Parts: sequence; structure tokens; C-alpha cells
Amino acid sequence: MKVAFYKHQLSSDNADSIAAVLDSPILTSGQVGRDVEARLQDYFGVPHTYLTNSWTNGALATLLAMDLKPGDEVIVPAMTFIATANVVELLGAKPVFCDVCPDTLLMTPNNIRSVLSNKTRAVIPVHLYGQMVDIAAIRAVVGPSVRIVEDCAHCFEGTLHGERPGTHSDAAIFSFYATKNIACGEGGAIITRDDALAGKLAATRLHGMSAGAIDRFRDQKYNHWDMQCLGVKANLPDLLAALLPPQIEAVDEKLKRREEIGSAYEAGFGSDDRIRLQAPVKDAVHARHLFPVCVEEAIRDDLILALNAAGVGCTVNYRSVPTLTYYREKYGYGPKDFPNSYAWGQGTISLPLYPTLKDDEQKFVIETVRRELDQLILKAA
Repeated sequence: MKVAFYKHQLSSDNADSIAAVLDSPILTSGQVGRDVEARLQDYFGVPHTYLTNSWTNGALATLLAMDLKPGDEVIVPAMTFIATANVVELLGAKPVFCDVCPDTLLMTPNNIRSVLSNKTRAVIPVHLYGQMVDIAAIRAVVGPSVRIVEDCAHCFEGTLHGERPGTHSDAAIFSFYATKNIACGEGGAIITRDDALAGKLAATRLHGMSAGAIDRFRDQKYNHWDMQCLGVKANLPDLLAALLPPQIEAVDEKLKRREEIGSAYEAGFGSDDRIRLQAPVKDAVHARHLFPVCVEEAIRDDLILALNAAGVGCTVNYRSVPTLTYYREKYGYGPKDFPNSYAWGQGTISLPLYPTLKDDEQKFVIETVRRELDQLILKAA
């Protein structure tokens, strides 16, 4: 049996929505995207939403709208994808890393408190793998003057204490990359409750321009535009936005299947002391974006090769960012600086998790992981 690491949920059934855009006069950001933004506003209960062409460009637009400048510090977790730190670095500010909880692998108020300074302008908590960080608790630590930007690339449908992302932060940013729970190949979204920030985002998302294409040619006549601030090219075209509505509508229903798969993995591995799992967060609904396991560093890479040879697709999400070459050489970080993040990153493997994963396929994955672990440990002995 072969089990792919990931299978997207789009098909030729989605072609009609693309065809409708092709028959319209607007291929870039237009009314289709605005309709999707309205759907997102309803889902998250926020007044402002902007679709973006990636999480990364959405984050750049957000930090530009927050007037982030060289010399400013932004706290990010050491256990995340590189983009979380890179957007800070790209704007000339300094990413200040903090370690994560050894059990949940999430940023905590105490982690933040240990690196908070008078130069801290923002914090970017990451809802890693689909579990939410306690944003209200972080706000209590950093105060009202420090911006909080939620990295929700893994957590569209998750909740904490019954609250969705964007409830307590200045902005929350999502990813619609090809492997995400909601996907359009490349894409993302920014949500915010801050009216002033939203006004700036409208410009920083599109080069700093005061009007996008649909507004420049509104009422079948040309309308002049201006540029009053610096921005990036972060808008999402209608050609991709058209793929999102049915997925948004179905996301909570599909979460039920994702939860079944996640729970089955936990039951399959929970009693195996050779395998470490991410601890659950109390009173949280897990978005179940990824299912990672952690094994001994010495056998992790051999296990990946063995799983691949047996037909199981898997990958690594993620290694500790500050110990990757660029950040290690620039800032001098080492494994001992963020031990929880480093240990997890050296042993983690992500296993297949998607709604169309069949029960027999998942059973095969669980049995194969346990069998190959047995063989590797026996060989090492």
C-alpha cells in the first residue's frame, strides 16, 4: 500500500468557478474576492478582512501598516516555519526568538516575558499544527502598546475557550497554501478589528496605492490614485479566490473527519513511550492541520527513509528556526538557547492527515511506524 503525505480537496468540480471569472472583465482582485472577504468576516465575526496572495506577503503588509521600523524588535517562537521570522528580518527589524512549552510546543506568556524589552513592538504567536495560543494571556503580559499578530497558517477553524482567531489580537493572518485545510494553491487572508489598521492595510496590501484595479475603473471610468505609504504586492486575484467559498462553507464539517483521524493517531501512538505527541490544549478545538510525532533524534532520519520505502509519505514540520544557518550565523544561536524547540525539531515527523485519508490507510501508517521503529531500535541495540 502507498499512502500519500497529502492530497488536496479540489477537483474538476471547481472548474466552473474559474470559468465564471474568465468570463468576467476582472481577473485580478475584484468582486469575487470581496464576496469571499465578506464570508470571512461573517465566519470570524470581524469587521475587516483582506485576501492576500500568501501568508508571507500578508504579514509584510500588516507589519508595514503597523509602521515597523529597523531597530524594532518582534518576538517570535523558535518552533515555527521560517516565514514567521523572515517577515520581520525582511523589514529590517529584529526577530527575537523565545522557546516554547515542551508539551504543547506553543508560545506562552512566560516565554514572552523572558525576552520582552522596551524595544518590543510586536509579538507573533503561532497556532502550531492547529492548536491555539492563549492570546488574551499574552495581551495581559505585553500590554496595549505592543502589537499582537496571530500566525494562523495552521488554524482556520480552531478555537480556544469558544473564541476564534482574531478575537484578542491586532490582526490574524491565514494561509491558503496548497497543503492547508482551506487551499487555493497560493493565498491567504488578514482579519482585524482595528479600523485604523484596516485603513492602512488597504494600501500596504497593494504597493501603497489608494485604489485597486476594481476601484480605479469604477463606474466605467478611470479614477486617479495616489501613494501615501510603502506597500507590497499582496492582493489575491479572483482566479484563485473563486476556489475558496465552498471550502469555507464545508470547513467545520470536514473538521469532524480531521478530528477522527487525529484521535485515531493519538490512540495508536499514545501508549508507545518511544513516540512523543503534542499535548492537547485545555478547552481548545484543534484545527488538525498536521499530525506530528517525535522520536529519538538519532533514528529520526532513518525512520523517514524507512517509512518512505514502505510507502508512507511523511515530512518534517519544522526544525528550530534560530539554529538554521542564516539565523545561526547572523545571531550566534545554538541548540542550548532554545532547548525545547531544538529537541522537537530534531525528532519530529509529520504523518498523513487529510479528510479523504481512509481508515485502512491510516491503520497501515500506524502499523508501519511502529514496525519500523521496532526494527531501527533493534538494529541500534
